[in-house]
Formats: sequence, C-alpha cells, structure tokens
Amino acid sequence: MKVKEITSLQAQELEAYSTLTEAQLRNRLEPEKGLFIAESPKVISVALDAGLEPVSLLCERKHIEGDARTIIERCPAEMPVYTGSRELLAQLTGYTLTRGVLCAMRRPKPLSPEEICKDAHRIVVLHGVVDTTNVGAIFRSAAALGIDALLMTRDSCDPLNRRAVRVSMGSVFLVPWTWLDAEDGTPAGTIHKLKDMGFTTAAMALRKDDINIDDLQLKQTEHLALIMGTEGDGLPDAIIDAADLVVKIPMHHGVDSLNVGNAAAIAFWELRKR
Repeated sequence: MKVKEITSLQAQELEAYSTLTEAQLRNRLEPEKGLFIAESPKVISVALDAGLEPVSLLCERKHIEGDARTIIERCPAEMPVYTGSRELLAQLTGYTLTRGVLCAMRRPKPLSPEEICKDAHRIVVLHGVVDTTNVGAIFRSAAALGIDALLMTRDSCDPLNRRAVRVSMGSVFLVPWTWLDAEDGTPAGTIHKLKDMGFTTAAMALRKDDINIDDLQLKQTEHLALIMGTEGDGLPDAIIDAADLVVKIPMHHGVDSLNVGNAAAIAFWELRKR
C-alpha cells in the first residue's frame, strides 16, 4: 500500500477525482486508457468481484484502517492510496464523499452485442435514456430480476457514470451491457439488428394494437428484447413500427405512463424467464 498525503488540490494524479469530466474519463480517443469512478466500499467491492482493475483510491485518513481496509487489501500493493482530511477531500471532489472512499478503475473492454447476447433469453434495450438515476435504477432491477443483458443506444447515459454506478449499488458490474449501433444508422436499424440476433422485439409504448405486459404471448417467447425509450418522449415511431410487438402496462385513473425506472422493474418481473 502506497499512502500518499494530499498536499495540493492541483496535483495531476488527482485529476480523475477532481477536474476530469465524465466524457474525459471515458477517453473515446484512447478507450484503453478510459477510467470510471466507483464510490463507497460496497460498490467498489462489487466491482472488484467482477474483475475490474483498480487504478487508485481516494479516502479519508480514518478509513485507511476502517471502511477502506478490506478494499486496500484486495488491491495491488503498488497502487496509490491518496488521503487527506474530510474537508480537503470535499474541496477536491466538490462534494462530501459517501462513506469517504472513491476508487478510480479501468474501464472494461467493450464487447459486441452478439457476444453478450449469445446465450441470453431476456435482454433490454435502452433507447435515449439519459437520466443517470433512472439508468442506475434500471440496472439494479435488471440484476435482481434476471435480465441477461442490457444494450444502450449511443444517446443514452453511460452506465459507468459516477451517479449511475452509485444508484445501481454496483449492479452495472453484474449485468453484461454494451452499446448498440444500427448498421444503417437509423432508429429502425437497431430493431433489425436485434431480429438478426434471433430476438422477438417488444417496444414499450401506447398504440391501438398494443398488448398488455402480462400477455402469454410475451411470457412464452423464448428470446425477447424489450425496448424502452426516453423519460419524456418515449420511443421514436420508427422503432415502434419496426418492432414485432408493442407492449403497455395497464393503468388506472387516466395515467398513461410511469417513470422509466419504475416501468422497467414491473416489466422485468412480469417477463422474467420462468
């Protein structure tokens, strides 16, 4: 363990925790150098269990022999552990740390949709879902309720965003996920790609020919891809038109939609593979 006392808030080695934006952490120009930040001992432990590589740790002094101790013991001996007072760390990061521990970790090498879906029966596609809290909540529900994989369109929130990771309680490390690109660059092209992989596609939307989420046709489908849209506008018409099925959650009192995180939990439970 290499404990390094923080003496300057401008130290270059602390940029991952202080000045780098989420986009800079992703480092699209050099993906192999991309990082993300895991926060709290529990979340960091889940990431380590999943085989992710820690780069450095930032924690309050008291946590070196406290909450961070078991984390430090699992990390490479040469990995730096940066430390300082609670007040100084709050100045560095811009907020008071949750449980006083942050870990910069190497972003995993992205896999292809075909790789993560080859043995899947239930997958979810998030199309343009940008809210970090919703994405974190969806991953947590997916892990708990048996979803095999998640695919994200490029205009969706990065699941390794710091807040999404925290809200998911580390579930982003438990469910395989990757980005989904349409070969022709059109929204409907994503549906065609899912069909080419052998999935029946079900778009969550409201339309005259929609079916209820508890329909036996859905439950008996062997390979099902559930497509969920943005928090505000929902799915584009092109995706709804191209999908095999259109699915709704029946509601009362004229309510026509739920928060996408809540809708996901209901759908995952109802459509889980028996």
